[in-house]
Amino acid sequence: MSCLGNILWLVFGGFLASLGYFIGGLVWCITIIGIPFGIQSIRIGAANLTPFGKEVVSTPQANSTLYLILDLIWLVFFGWEIALIHLISAALLFITIIGIPFAKQHWKLIPVALLPFGRELRDVSHVSHTPGLTVT
Repeated sequence: MSCLGNILWLVFGGFLASLGYFIGGLVWCITIIGIPFGIQSIRIGAANLTPFGKEVVSTPQANSTLYLILDLIWLVFFGWEIALIHLISAALLFITIIGIPFAKQHWKLIPVALLPFGRELRDVSHVSHTPGLTVT
């Protein structure tokens, strides 16, 4: 089921959204200061290609001071805008019954768009279900 969902996701906008993340990441990587943000944008773009069958999890470095500073910079400058786009897309897709699975994927991507450092999308089969590790 997740394979079909991912194919439909790509056809109906997921590919273009990922392309936007990739282009933004490449632009950020042009500068030395922007490389960490560019890498995160590219990682989000790759995760955005196939969101069905994945969960958002925190990595062990999620609580580091450096990641907190980078998350705050990301949030202030462009993270809230990306998350808002995912929120509006989810709200619009929730209107129709067919759009609900896609709305859930947008909803799942909001935490990654807001604070990407220390969070990633992993396959559900590879996610350890340690209490406090899953960020859904």
